[in-house]
Amino acid sequence: MPIDPAKTAIVLIEYQNDFVSEGGAFHGAVQGVMEKTDMMANTRRLVAAARAAGVTIIHAPITFAPGYNEITSHPYGILKGVVDGNAFVKGEWGAQIVDDLSPQAGDIVVEGKRGLDTFASTNLDFILRSKGITTIAIGGFLTNCCVESTMRTGYEHGYQVITLQDCVAATSQEEHENALKYDFPMFSTPMTAENFASQF
Repeated sequence: MPIDPAKTAIVLIEYQNDFVSEGGAFHGAVQGVMEKTDMMANTRRLVAAARAAGVTIIHAPITFAPGYNEITSHPYGILKGVVDGNAFVKGEWGAQIVDDLSPQAGDIVVEGKRGLDTFASTNLDFILRSKGITTIAIGGFLTNCCVESTMRTGYEHGYQVITLQDCVAATSQEEHENALKYDFPMFSTPMTAENFASQF
């Protein structure tokens, strides 16, 4: 699969302290899968190689104002867990992008992510189209939630979507593997970080 770095972006979903770092609200829930995939080391290596090749790096953090007034007052499912865990609050340590992947000059941070699909409430699609991006490679959290939701919409929008199999994690190995095996191949081309980097 030929990859033109000038038309390619890596979308890093929620590499924030509440997931990635010890003491984060959801770190304990994802730590096992993170360690099994070695996702942080894989992501760091890939991002460094991609920047050097001219690939656009896009960070997609999720954040909420204190009190979570941007979402329903009766959240359920995953967003209830966010509220109950007091996670991803703007201005707090848990919502910050982890230091190892902090945005660098030339990176883009999308604004407005409040739910699962990165396209839904942000300017991601506008940014990609304005830059002539046609290929997106996705990594982050959770394998079967925000990564999968963003993958599906990217596919529907006509992007060439690559899912980075060893740069994602979920709250259980079973959920992670199910998404990789059954869902990712339907809406993307799954690749390891190393395989993807070898394409540019």
